[in-house]
Amino acid sequence: MRLVTHGDSAPSSVNRYLLPHEQQVIMVRRHPAILLRPVAEVLGGLIIAGLLSKFFGGGEAGGTALVVVWWLWLLLLIRFVWKVAEWSVDYFVVTSKRMLLTTGLITRKVAMMPLGKVTDMSFQRSLLGRMLGYGEFILESAGQDQALSTVEYIPYPETLYLEVCQMLFPSKDDSDD
Repeated sequence: MRLVTHGDSAPSSVNRYLLPHEQQVIMVRRHPAILLRPVAEVLGGLIIAGLLSKFFGGGEAGGTALVVVWWLWLLLLIRFVWKVAEWSVDYFVVTSKRMLLTTGLITRKVAMMPLGKVTDMSFQRSLLGRMLGYGEFILESAGQDQALSTVEYIPYPETLYLEVCQMLFPSKDDSDD
């Protein structure tokens, strides 16, 4: 099974970090549930701004306060747009040699762990994660701190977990190919 989005090629934001001899096996964008908090902040801010607009509805002092309230909400909206843009370029990638998590819009961060260094891998799902379909991978290596130890908001966690475990611990039938 190959779980690669966007056809067979990675977007350039990911492809530049792949080595020529690596085969891309899994590439997924993090689950959109990562945006739940920013969405709640924008909607909550909109409700508060609407209520405060009704409260400060008159006078010059009320008009100034109203402008400040709506500017603050606009800042929340801009922050939300920024979070969506960041989410759109964040990918979890598993190649034939390593796992990568690319994050960041302006300051790019690439966390990596070679598959050969992974000694233990597990995943967990909160109640909300089970309802929405995401989970968190926990990776361990032989007593070392790694740049990639947890990967949050992974979509299809059971499927991805089994696929990665198959790569980490191939059966004798798989190694003969």
